[in-house]
Amino acid sequence: MTPLTRDGIAARLAQDIQDGWHVNFGIGMPELVANYLPEGREILLHSENGILGMGPYPDEKDIDWTLINAGKKPITMIKGASLFDHAWSFGIVRGGHLELCVLGGYQVAPNGDLANWARDADDPLPAIGGAMDLAAGAQRIYVMMTHNANNGAAKLLTSCTYPLTGAGIVKKVFTDLAVIEVTDDGFLVTDMIPGLSREELQARSDAPLAFSDTIADLTDRAA
Repeated sequence: MTPLTRDGIAARLAQDIQDGWHVNFGIGMPELVANYLPEGREILLHSENGILGMGPYPDEKDIDWTLINAGKKPITMIKGASLFDHAWSFGIVRGGHLELCVLGGYQVAPNGDLANWARDADDPLPAIGGAMDLAAGAQRIYVMMTHNANNGAAKLLTSCTYPLTGAGIVKKVFTDLAVIEVTDDGFLVTDMIPGLSREELQARSDAPLAFSDTIADLTDRAA
């Protein structure tokens, strides 16, 4: 059993981004998805600092530090990209104009609750920031994360124990072990890595899992 790398998770998630969508990638792991967008689909990438039309990361020789995303990473821009101020940028977010936002996650619950900004009252992060706007404003939220924390703790929980970023917002979860849809009946596993049994995946999750009649090979779809 070989879990997906972060790039593998990003490549799999990119397959579920539809033609014509306007998409925001949260800071951290979700930024990798920009490098794996399927050819032939018109997908416009948005960043909170005022960009619509980002491309993939530039080659090192082409880095221009006047062009960065909200995570202060260097970017490229596609032909026709737009630059604007924060007021316009958050107008796009709060106006419901993003078909998708991809966020990292500490915890996700079967009802779609997401906790991704603070682990406890002593967490050093200063505030929830733009994730609150994205969680509330985007038409759908996908979460990209490892299936378990570094200490082995489950991240798919019956109920989140960390402060919520948003309630009932998550539609899909993409991990290094599986792809899980959030349905009216809870978590539904649709993809799994080869060599991982349903029993083991359930043992690595706190919340109960249901399994699709046909489980896709996660590694094939992440290639």
